Amino acid sequence: MTIKEFKERYSPVIPHKPGIYKFIGEDDNVLYVGKAKDLKKRVTSYFNKNQKIYKVKLLVRNAVKIDYTIVHSEQDALLLESTLIKRYQPKYNVMLKDGKSYVYIRIRKEHFPRVEFTRKVIRDGSTYFGPYTSKYRANILLELIKKLFKVRTCKLNLSPKNIEEGKFKVCLEYHIKNCLAPCTGLQTEQEYNLMIDQVKNVLKGHFKQVREYILNQMNKYADKLEFEKAQEYKDKLKAFEDYQAKSTVVSTKIKDLDVFNIDMDEDYAYVNYLKVVNGSIILAETVKLDKNLNDDKKDILRFAIDNLRLKYHSVAKELILPFRIKIIEDEIKITVPRIGDKMKLLEMSRKNVKYFKLQEQKSLIEKKKKVSSAERILTTLKNDLQMDKIPFQIECFDNSNLQGSYPVASCVVFKNAKPSKKDYRHFNIKTVVGINDFASMEEIIYRRYSRLLKEKIPLPQLIIIDGGKGQLSSAMKSIQKLDLENKVTVIGIAKKLEEIFFPGDSIPLYINKKSESLKLIQQLRNEAHRFAITFHRNQRSKNFTGSALKDINGVGEKTVVKLLKYFKSIDNIKSASQADLAIVAGKVMAGKIYTHFHREEEE
Repeated sequence: MTIKEFKERYSPVIPHKPGIYKFIGEDDNVLYVGKAKDLKKRVTSYFNKNQKIYKVKLLVRNAVKIDYTIVHSEQDALLLESTLIKRYQPKYNVMLKDGKSYVYIRIRKEHFPRVEFTRKVIRDGSTYFGPYTSKYRANILLELIKKLFKVRTCKLNLSPKNIEEGKFKVCLEYHIKNCLAPCTGLQTEQEYNLMIDQVKNVLKGHFKQVREYILNQMNKYADKLEFEKAQEYKDKLKAFEDYQAKSTVVSTKIKDLDVFNIDMDEDYAYVNYLKVVNGSIILAETVKLDKNLNDDKKDILRFAIDNLRLKYHSVAKELILPFRIKIIEDEIKITVPRIGDKMKLLEMSRKNVKYFKLQEQKSLIEKKKKVSSAERILTTLKNDLQMDKIPFQIECFDNSNLQGSYPVASCVVFKNAKPSKKDYRHFNIKTVVGINDFASMEEIIYRRYSRLLKEKIPLPQLIIIDGGKGQLSSAMKSIQKLDLENKVTVIGIAKKLEEIFFPGDSIPLYINKKSESLKLIQQLRNEAHRFAITFHRNQRSKNFTGSALKDINGVGEKTVVKLLKYFKSIDNIKSASQADLAIVAGKVMAGKIYTHFHREEEE
């Protein structure tokens, strides 16, 4: 969409009211969804002649129309924008740079539920906790659960009917005291579900309730003088307290809250999230977001908060942020601390996001430093041949003929130092009679590059001629006719001593035999030779086959095609009976063909 089109179609009608707007591309694809206090001012800002942001220019160029919806307030616009982004997933809106498959801990919906790992969330009524960014940490948590609570690991269908009918027997897990055998009725479903409630408390980070449960169980068995069971719960209490001590406890005064901080560079935003439950940090993650069009820190942070809270199933009613923003949920309290424990949390989040950003930037710099092997070889070749440009596209030519018959030529193309076989070309020599490799080379070079110029196809940076000074000189005649002398580099390679010749220079260049650049030139030369020989062999074979049949009086081209299509080869035609030949060529012609080949054999 141009500025003129916008001014004519939309500028007169867009109102100065709050609302949301959509840029829509071809096939009604929603490219971008935005909100605004003043729709007219906001949308008009995209069509500024002095617009410097490339992504905004790209969005405007790809848009074919603009839709907008007026709402009562900015809060309504915020809510509608969030809903539409989730629905349409627009290309130009902020997106989390996250392609990982995270681990969840699942409590299955079944009798005597199992607790297990999964990477897929299925709407089957099961309860999911996570996702966990580290499987190692999730595994520690699962091991703790197995140590504290004897949950079953078998896949049996423990329905009340199956248990009553005595379909199951105790297994090894019961004998080694990892399970209380609910399958045989030794543990009731009510007792088992009490354990599952505590498993949920552990996964939610509600450690206080878990500690009280274990302590009550220990005291209960001690009062009953069942000291062995009491000792078992005492050991569990110690294991639980050891785990709790390793988690980051911020303050016993702080309950449940979420902490967010943000940093940005030219292309990306980085948001850190700390999930605090009962004063302990149970989750920490930093995410990278593509800024796209939305350069405003507040909008990006709000987007990240919505996504991360949804992703990690957070129900905390308080957010600790570096600055105030408007969010959709009115009941959420936003705190921007200046002192105290909450300020320490915000500072911890700030440091996390800062170091994550530095690490990402360092990784990007390292990637740029790493040069691919192809680029290294081509750079060496450029330096060896003293070229101005790196030869990302190279073409090599070779001729082939047999005592002047069936003269052909080949052109092979390498891109980024690798064969691009779809771009290979072969040529039948049209204007040269007899053995004249020089004239043949002149012809094919002219035909190849006159066509590229006519069709406006990019030229290669380097052309290699398989042959010495004579072949190179002939090729240069066509290059000069097409006025390409200063646009491409042309060299010839002589086979015996691997001499590299340049136009107009009788002294060859010798590249180190172990050099990667010489090996690439040799690979091109060998590939051009192979491709030319193969094409030449096919042409000879085709002509030989045709002539062998056409020599028979009365056999025309159509009959030759029919015979080859049916019998597949000239040898099969020779060995066929007269009756078989008659099926394709008729009785009279079959007699002539059969007589012709068998008379030759008798002679």
